[in-house]
Amino acid sequence: MTNVTLKPWDAVDHLHTDEDMALYLDACFAEDPGDGSLIRAALGDIARARGMTQLARDTGMAREGLYRALSSEGNPEFTTIMKVVRALGLRLHAQSANENREPGASVQ
Repeated sequence: MTNVTLKPWDAVDHLHTDEDMALYLDACFAEDPGDGSLIRAALGDIARARGMTQLARDTGMAREGLYRALSSEGNPEFTTIMKVVRALGLRLHAQSANENREPGASVQ
């Protein structure tokens, strides 16, 4: 029998390009349960993929504070999120939830 070594799955291993990171964050916005935990964790993953030390320099924040704020249990202020998003070279935008609905479809 062949021994198989497994390692925990980490999104960081798959975030190689700016497009990968943007698509990942968009997917996390769509799937977040409403408490922001998935979005914070995704920003943390993207930050680790880019380099947390450099992000700390770019935002003027402590690296340890960024790890805490961007964990799924973190509770960062919106200003922190905006600093991180800008430092990562990402942009947030809004889209109407009704934009992709069929004409006459009900809104829930």
